Amino acid sequence: MRIGYFGGTFDPPHRAHLHAALKAADAFALDRVLLAPTGVQPLKKNTPGANFEDRMAMTRLLCAEDPRLEVTELDAPRADGTPNYTVDALATLRTLNPDASIFVIVGADSFLTLRRWHEPERLLEEAEWIVLSRPGFDLDDLTSMKLSQEQRERVHLLTDLEEETSASALRERLRLGISCGDMLTTKVALYIARMHLYHAR
Repeated sequence: MRIGYFGGTFDPPHRAHLHAALKAADAFALDRVLLAPTGVQPLKKNTPGANFEDRMAMTRLLCAEDPRLEVTELDAPRADGTPNYTVDALATLRTLNPDASIFVIVGADSFLTLRRWHEPERLLEEAEWIVLSRPGFDLDDLTSMKLSQEQRERVHLLTDLEEETSASALRERLRLGISCGDMLTTKVALYIARMHLYHAR
């Protein structure tokens, strides 16, 4: 079993998330891709625009686009309100799937901050990494991370992606009632409208 783990705020989940998950599944023969909305991101100070339950519901609708995609609560808010750490989610995923090959799907910008994440060395041991990058990005750009040869062999680039969508710009368009074109799937867009999410109050 080959499992992809795709964490993020998903605020809201959009087509770029969908395309990235499916591209990763195709390129690395992943049997399942778990999309994991994060409860409290330790490196982001801003409060999400939608609560965790709504972000889970929207991500579930996004996952309905392909049977390989699933939403998971592995990174759900903690009872004590402390930040969620990817290393803990991966440890739980490993316990649930001891024989699986696990791949973390992450954007290049986020991956370049990995040394600031909780227990980065353990993170690089727990899983292989699929780094979503734009054409022209090269593994040589990772020299500042000081990866060992063994760690570097567990990092894979995935290019040829759709143009990146800015979630903050998308939320601003929704707040102002501006059309988001095809950036959202129909089901997610309808959910946002029905629940009056992100709209100016």
